[in-house]
Amino acid sequence: MHIRAASWLRHRLGRAVVLAYVLALFLPGPGLWLRRPHPLPLTPTHLTLHTAPLLLSLVLFSAGLQVPVRALGRLLRRPKALLAGLVLHLAIPLAVVPLVAFLLRRTPDTDGGSGLLTAMILVVAMPVAAGATVWTDKGDGDQPTMVGLVLASTLLSPLTTPLLLQTLAPLLSGGYAQTLAATGRLAEGGFALTAVVLPCAAGLLGALVLPARLLHRLQLTVTPLALTGSLLLTYVNASGALGSVLMRPRPLLFAAALAVAALVCLLSFALGRAAALVLRLEAGTASSLTLACGMNNSSASAVLITASLPDKPHLLLPVLAYGLLQKTAASRIVTRLRHGPAPSAGP
Repeated sequence: MHIRAASWLRHRLGRAVVLAYVLALFLPGPGLWLRRPHPLPLTPTHLTLHTAPLLLSLVLFSAGLQVPVRALGRLLRRPKALLAGLVLHLAIPLAVVPLVAFLLRRTPDTDGGSGLLTAMILVVAMPVAAGATVWTDKGDGDQPTMVGLVLASTLLSPLTTPLLLQTLAPLLSGGYAQTLAATGRLAEGGFALTAVVLPCAAGLLGALVLPARLLHRLQLTVTPLALTGSLLLTYVNASGALGSVLMRPRPLLFAAALAVAALVCLLSFALGRAAALVLRLEAGTASSLTLACGMNNSSASAVLITASLPDKPHLLLPVLAYGLLQKTAASRIVTRLRHGPAPSAGP
C-alpha cells in the first residue's frame, strides 16, 4: 500500500506542485495559519511549533534515509564529479549573482532590485535540492553522484551558506545588505544545523545502522509522508507570497520576480552543463552534475525568508518562481540528455 501510494504521488509530483500553487493563490487561509508559530499544548509557553521547518526536516530525513551507502563508498573512490559539483555549487552563485545585480541596476527600481536579488541569493546559497534525486532517476542519471552532492552540500551548508551570504551581501543596497547579514547569522547560528543538517544526518545514520528489513519498513512509511510533506510545504510557502496577490495585485513585481528567477535558473543550468562537457563526463554523470548545479533547495530558502523576514512576504515570489522553473528545466534537461549523444569519456 505504501509503495503504491509513494509511486502514484511521485509520478504525479509535477501536477501536484502546480495544484499546491493554485490552492495557495485561491485558498491561502490554511497555509497562512500554518506559517504562524503555534504554542505546544501542555508545555511551557515559550515552546512553539513551527510547521515549515518541521516539514523541511521530514523531507530531508527521508532523503538521508534513501542514501545508498555502498554506492557512496564507490563514489568516494572516484570523487571527480562530486568535487566538481561542490566547487560549482560555490562558484556559480559568485558568477551569476553579480551579473544579475548589474542588470537590475539598469532598471528604474529605486533600490536597484535589491529585494529580488536578496531572494535569489538566498536560493543559490542553499544546498542541492533533495528532489533532484527524483529527476536523476527519471533521466537514467548517476544516482550515487547526485545523492553524494545532495548529502555533501547539505552537511556543508552551515559553513557554505553563511559564507555565500556574506560574500554577496555588498551587492545589495537599501538596508538589504544588513538584512542578508542577519539572515546569514541565523543560518550559521542554528537554522542550517537544526532544520537541514541534523534531519539529513539522522536519516543517513538510520541507513547505516538499521537492519535491512527494519530500514525497508521505515522507508515505506516515511517516503509517502515526506512526499506529502513536501507538497504541504510548497503550499505553506506559496500561501505567504500568493495570498496577497489577489488582494493587492502587483503585476510588475510578479513579472520581475519571474524574469529574475528565470535568468538565474537558466544560467545555473547552462554553467553546469558547460562544466560537464569540459570535464568530459559520461552521460549519466553529466546529467547529475547539470541537475545539481541548477536545482537548489528553494523550500529551505523560503523557510529561512519566513523566519528572518516575516514582514517581507513578497520576497517569496522569486523563490517560488525558481522552485517551479527549476523543475520545468530539469524535465527538459532529463529528456534531452537521456536521448542525446553522450559526451565522450576522457582517457
